[in-house]
Amino acid sequence: MNSDLYPDLAAAGSLAAALEQLAADLGVDLTVVSQEGGSPVSAGVASSVPGRKPLSISIGAEARRFVVSGWSQGIQLITGATPDLEDVVRAGLAWAEGGSLRELRECLPFLQSSERAEAHERGPAAVVEYQWRAMRQQAAEAPTFHEFAELVEAAHAELRLRQLYVFSSHWTLGFSSCTGYPFRVEVAIAPSHKGSSYRVMKHPHAETVAEAATAGEAVALAVSHLPAGLGQAVDGTAASLRTMGSQGPS
Repeated sequence: MNSDLYPDLAAAGSLAAALEQLAADLGVDLTVVSQEGGSPVSAGVASSVPGRKPLSISIGAEARRFVVSGWSQGIQLITGATPDLEDVVRAGLAWAEGGSLRELRECLPFLQSSERAEAHERGPAAVVEYQWRAMRQQAAEAPTFHEFAELVEAAHAELRLRQLYVFSSHWTLGFSSCTGYPFRVEVAIAPSHKGSSYRVMKHPHAETVAEAATAGEAVALAVSHLPAGLGQAVDGTAASLRTMGSQGPS
């Protein structure tokens, strides 16, 4: 830690201790937690909102800069940087109390959020809709790879795939039953390239389980490999879905 840049942190002994001291001085009740590894130059602020992970805070090396990042259910909701530790305390308080993304940005202009994050506030269906819109835009901006565009449109036309979270990895489409990362991929399709077949896989870049001559045929094959009864993608990550499954029916 550079004591010239961070004399307050150096005096307190760590970022976590400095946050606790400043919060107490401001009369703010924050639950400051250690980040993984217990580094003195990183910390978190716990939230009372279910699904929200502690607001992550770290410091810059070349200039005084506190970097914050807030995640919920596998989606980064806010990020930003400020030289003012008091700003960080205020951000931590707003995050802990469940402030909306709009409220956070209005109160603390150094914070930013993405359209995907704002969709998350409206629910998993909104995230899925946003992601499909972004994917179709990506396909439209790749006019020389018409097989990819054909695959995206064919998949979008199929309800059982359109209700899943879609993403691409090296042009291969993956379809997840959750909207947060890491995803739970149910099936994947690689587009035809230079005359090759469309390929259906369990996961992007995994072993091929079926091949097809057209995008429509590939989509039909992919649907046949989906678990029975699979519905709309839900909030959360692959890990949270495993936890829910292990708890069994209520």
